[in-house]
Amino acid sequence: MIVSSYLDTKPVQGLPGVVKREVVCADKGAPNFCMRVFDVEPGSSTPSHEHPWEHEVFILSGRGVVVGEQGETKIAKDSVIFIPPNEHHCLVNNGNEILRFICVIPIVD
Repeated sequence: MIVSSYLDTKPVQGLPGVVKREVVCADKGAPNFCMRVFDVEPGSSTPSHEHPWEHEVFILSGRGVVVGEQGETKIAKDSVIFIPPNEHHCLVNNGNEILRFICVIPIVD
């Protein structure tokens, strides 16, 4: 068992205004899933993309919209999102504070 603070994981900035921490992944012994924590600054968004695996998202703080094939849906603290495989998507922070969320994806080779 490993117990740590997510802040102990090195942040990686992929896009301006978006920081990702891979808090539990293969490098920590997880064989199947990777848990990541994202911080999205106001006015920023995750990249618009799709991939062949599902993922689950839990909003910890902030507000915004998730953009998918069916349009935009408002999200806020305590929202839960399921994104099926191959659905084009992104999360946009349209609020005034950091949009922080947990994203779980399978570990793929």
